[in-house]
Amino acid sequence: MALFPLTSNFQGDFVLQLLPVDTENTMDEVAAAAAYHSVGRRVAARPGCTMRVRRQGAAEPLPHTLKVSESGLKPMECIEVVWE
Repeated sequence: MALFPLTSNFQGDFVLQLLPVDTENTMDEVAAAAAYHSVGRRVAARPGCTMRVRRQGAAEPLPHTLKVSESGLKPMECIEVVWE
């Protein structure tokens, strides 16, 4: 367990956020942490939609249960959080 900094680009938001997460967080937990900073502030909530995390520019999202420590993400790498 260690603090791990990412940069979050949340779909529909114009602000990139510094996102401190834990290396043991899953991608679903990372998406929830990113949503805290965007949804209800600059992005409207989408009830019933699932949030997914993907690497910046990637076509496919990372698996829901993949941990940050297993993802190969590097500190300060930009992730995109998108609605599914």
